[in-house]
Amino acid sequence: MSVAAKDVRPVAVDWACVRKDFPILARKVHGKPLIYLDSANTAQKPRQVIEAVDAFYREHNANVSRAVHQLSEEATALYEGARDKLAVFLGASHRDEIVLTSGTTMATNLVAYSYLLPRLKPGDAVLVTAMEHHADIVPWQLICKLTGAHLKVAPITEAGELIVEKFIEALTPEVKFAGVVHVSNVLGTINPVKELARECRKRGIPLLVDGSQSAPHLPLNVKAIGCDFYVVTGHKMCGPTGTGALWARREILESMPPFFGGGEMIRTVTFDGTTFADSPHKFEAGTPNTAGFAGLGVAIDYLTRIGMENIAAREHALLEYATPRLEAVPGLRIIGRAANKAAVISFLIDGMHAHDLATLLDQEGVAVRSGHHCAHPLMQFYGVTGTCRASLAFYNTEAEIDAFVAALGRVRKLLQ
Repeated sequence: MSVAAKDVRPVAVDWACVRKDFPILARKVHGKPLIYLDSANTAQKPRQVIEAVDAFYREHNANVSRAVHQLSEEATALYEGARDKLAVFLGASHRDEIVLTSGTTMATNLVAYSYLLPRLKPGDAVLVTAMEHHADIVPWQLICKLTGAHLKVAPITEAGELIVEKFIEALTPEVKFAGVVHVSNVLGTINPVKELARECRKRGIPLLVDGSQSAPHLPLNVKAIGCDFYVVTGHKMCGPTGTGALWARREILESMPPFFGGGEMIRTVTFDGTTFADSPHKFEAGTPNTAGFAGLGVAIDYLTRIGMENIAAREHALLEYATPRLEAVPGLRIIGRAANKAAVISFLIDGMHAHDLATLLDQEGVAVRSGHHCAHPLMQFYGVTGTCRASLAFYNTEAEIDAFVAALGRVRKLLQ
């Protein structure tokens, strides 16, 4: 079945009203109003998603595709409905291009073992960038170790921008695959993935784009990008944990053998052998997170109704509001100054350890992440062991940013 046009129309946005959809934002932490600035880690969930998961267990709880009774049919419709919605959200040509997974890590490993492992040989290379998350490094390293291939790394500037010319230069005949993050989880850098895909395609090099940090924040169309694989995770898209997806062109999925074996991914099984289901179902062995995908379908409806263009514009405005106010904090250094970036701000304050800073901010009700952010090589590039990271979402406010900056001032005095 081909993908239909979107049936959820964006509306004019009242951001104060949108914020009220997120019940956790009304709570207090250490007796102070919660200021949640960790959406790059996981997004908060609107009540519509929470209610959808609750309703699944109250009204529809059954396994998918394994019975003819009403509950199973309802559960299957919710599960497959999430596939339909993801296909539209990502701009896929067909619903069968969407493999439902537990998240981007599983989706990337599926590509690594099912697609790449049979195709690499000694002397081949996989190209990545210096700003990648561990989930975009370790799977390729494992495959390289198994095959005798090696990893190549395209460099970045001090500002945190990919040096595109160096990436293109690195696309030598030995490179048989490339993996690139769309938006850096540390720097906020938005990579020019359409240009990178075009250069890879010229040379016949398959490209995987990690959309973990782009899908929740930017309008997407995988056909327009022109990559071969695109992976997303649901919990960063205001959906439940344990949900995600791999998009790949149908002919690629059909060429890939299954990664996991078990129930639901087969046509017939005998002791002499097994025939597998068609893609994408041949990659979806076992009992899926049906409740989670019921919630993810509602999350996609929610984001679509607001409008991804509206979300991108709102978050850019918050970034523009926050950046100069943080720059005014004495001793504060922002890491990641790309001209084109999402609402992610990594920072350090002179003389303060990132963990100490984050711990004291938590006492002020401010939730930020500290540490290496699953990006050890990137930390090494900047000569630091970790940073604090404030990541904004459309449900944040300018008043929260002001309170965050004021809290930084108080914490700075305490630590100095």
